[in-house]
Amino acid sequence: MKRHLAAHLVILVATCCLLLSADFAFPKPAAAKRRSAAPAASATKDEEPCKAYLIMEANSGKILEEQNMHEKRAPASMAKLMTACLVLERIAKGEIHLTDKVPVSREASKIGGSQVYLKEGEVFTLEDMMRAVVIASANDAAYAVSELVAGTSRSFVDLMNDKAKALGMNDTEFYSVHGLPPSKDQKEDVTSCYDMATLARETLKYPKIIEWTSAKTGEFRGGTFKLNNHNKLLSRMGEVDGLKTGYYRSTGYNVVATAKKGDIRFIVVVMGSPTARGRDNLALEKLKKYFSEYAVISVAKKGDQVNKEVVLADGRYRKLKGVVAADLNLTLLRERRKDIKRVVSLPPSVKGEVKQGQKLGELLFQLDNEVVGRVDIVSPAYVPKANLFTRMVRRVGLNI
Repeated sequence: MKRHLAAHLVILVATCCLLLSADFAFPKPAAAKRRSAAPAASATKDEEPCKAYLIMEANSGKILEEQNMHEKRAPASMAKLMTACLVLERIAKGEIHLTDKVPVSREASKIGGSQVYLKEGEVFTLEDMMRAVVIASANDAAYAVSELVAGTSRSFVDLMNDKAKALGMNDTEFYSVHGLPPSKDQKEDVTSCYDMATLARETLKYPKIIEWTSAKTGEFRGGTFKLNNHNKLLSRMGEVDGLKTGYYRSTGYNVVATAKKGDIRFIVVVMGSPTARGRDNLALEKLKKYFSEYAVISVAKKGDQVNKEVVLADGRYRKLKGVVAADLNLTLLRERRKDIKRVVSLPPSVKGEVKQGQKLGELLFQLDNEVVGRVDIVSPAYVPKANLFTRMVRRVGLNI
C-alpha cells in the first residue's frame, strides 16, 4: 500500500514540475489573443491624425501642402459656412439686412443637435440668428435663416449648390442647411478639403464673418442664453480668428480654420480626425510652420515706372514708358525672395489716342517659370493722336 502511495506521489510531483516548466505552455484562448492585439490597433488609429487636410495661402489661393484634398467626405456643421456665405452675399447686395426679423417656424423649432432651443412663433433679428449659427452652430437657427432667405429649406439648399458650382466646388453636394447626419430618406452632404478652403476664401471677402467666427462666446435671448464657440483653436493661437468646426461620429472631427499674422492669412482644413485634439493639433502645427517660413514681400509699388517703352503708333509722342497701376505684395517663402523674376509684357504698339490710366500691358512676376503675381502697366498721362501727316509718315516706316 505504501509503495502505491509513494508511486502516486512521485507521478504527482513530476506532473507539477512539468506544468511549471518554461518549456511547456498551454495555448492561449482566442479571446486573450484579441485583447492583446487591441492596443496595437488603437495605436495605429491614434497615429493617423486625419483622413485629409490642406493649407492654403488666402490671398493667392495657392495650396502649400495637402493630403487627399479632393477626397469626398461629410462636412457636418462646416456646411453652415455656406449658409453664412449666402447670407453675407445677399446683405452686401442689399437684398436682406441684419435687422430683418426672422420668424421661427414649426419645422425650425423641431431641428435637433446643437441648437438655441427656438420655439415656434418666436422672432429674432437676422444678426442674432447668424451669431447663433456661426458661434454656437445652432441647427434650428440655420433652418430658420434658410426659410427667411429662400422661403423653404429645400430652396435654400438649391442656392447652396448653385453657389458651390459657381465657385468651382466640384467635390461638393449639399442636401441640408445645417450638416446634421442624414435621415433615412436623405442623402449625406459631401465636400472636400479643397472645396471648403475655396468656400472659406470666398466668405472671407465679407469682414462680418470674422467678427462672428472670432467670438469665443456670445449672447442670445437678451443675454439669458450663452453661446459657446466650438472652435477651441481660438484659445490656443492668438492669430486664429475663424471659421467653423464640424463633427458627427461617422465623419469624425473636421475644421476649416483661418489665421492672420501681419499681412499674411492662411486657411487650413482638416477632415476625418478621430479626435478633436488631434484635429486641432494638426491645424496648429501647419499654421505655425507656414507663418515661420513665409513672408509678405513687396514686389511692385503704384506709380513705379516700367523700364521698357511701348510704341505709340498714332500718338503725338513716339514712345511712352508706362507705370505700375497698383501695389503688389506676394506671400512667399522668405528664402525665395531673390528668385523672383520680373517680366514686362507689352504689345508691339498701341494705336489711337492713349488715355491716362489706360492699360498698356502687364508686369509679371515668376518663380520657377510659374507666374505668381501680376499687375497692370498703365499710361501715366493722356497722349492725343498725332496729326494725319505724321501718322502717315510713321506707317511707311519713317521716324520723325
